Amino acid sequence: MVKAVIFDLDDTLLWDKKSVASAFEATCKKATEFYDVDPVKLEETVRAEAREIYATYETYEFTKMIGINPFEGLWGVFEDEGEFFQKMKGIVPAYRRDAWTGGLKRLGIDDAKLGAELAELFPEERKKHPFIYEETFAVLDRLKDQYELVLLTNGSPSLQNTKLEITPELVPYFAHIVISGAFGKGKPDPSIFEHVLERCNIRPEEAIMVGDNLMTDILGASKVGIPSVWINRDDNEPHAEVKPTYTIENLEELFPLLEQKA
Repeated sequence: MVKAVIFDLDDTLLWDKKSVASAFEATCKKATEFYDVDPVKLEETVRAEAREIYATYETYEFTKMIGINPFEGLWGVFEDEGEFFQKMKGIVPAYRRDAWTGGLKRLGIDDAKLGAELAELFPEERKKHPFIYEETFAVLDRLKDQYELVLLTNGSPSLQNTKLEITPELVPYFAHIVISGAFGKGKPDPSIFEHVLERCNIRPEEAIMVGDNLMTDILGASKVGIPSVWINRDDNEPHAEVKPTYTIENLEELFPLLEQKA
């Protein structure tokens, strides 16, 4: 019998990809006020530049372990305790400027002043666009009185909490909110899943993990024996080795699965 439903946050409850895309769209559109530049191509070059620069930092392995992607680095402030978070805090101002300035340069525009301006604009635009999936609140409303709800998210505590602050309606649904950066390891490390089980005082078979990422949410749950639900909204290809217990395309599809396990 399922007692707790564990949810991932980004691209499971929050539509993070759309939020990031909207912030890029608005920021790149700003550049067209100064140059005849294709905003779609600018987004492509800035994303590419950001990925390349991000991978050069000594914090890169840490960010992979905690689960902080290059685009979160473009708007996070990393006001968190710990050596690597403090290093990231020091790195990100230049990282943002360099990513945007480098993206412009790839299109033949050498303008450090505009790069710096776009670097400051992007975080503000990201905060303006907190998209939540249409079914998220209806599903949580139906689940909240029947199950203990847990939010298990990879990332920097300050950044993930910022996401929750700009979508404050989410927080009251959850008995526990576990953020990898505060715990010290991220999904798919088994220890963070074991931590959740201990917090809820339940066995693995009494939980179910719901997430969009096969290599973090689903793999991690499988390592400790927690049944998993892969929400595959984008019709992604299944993985040859990482197999979810269930696959759904919309959170509403959780209800018949949970009824089966009642």
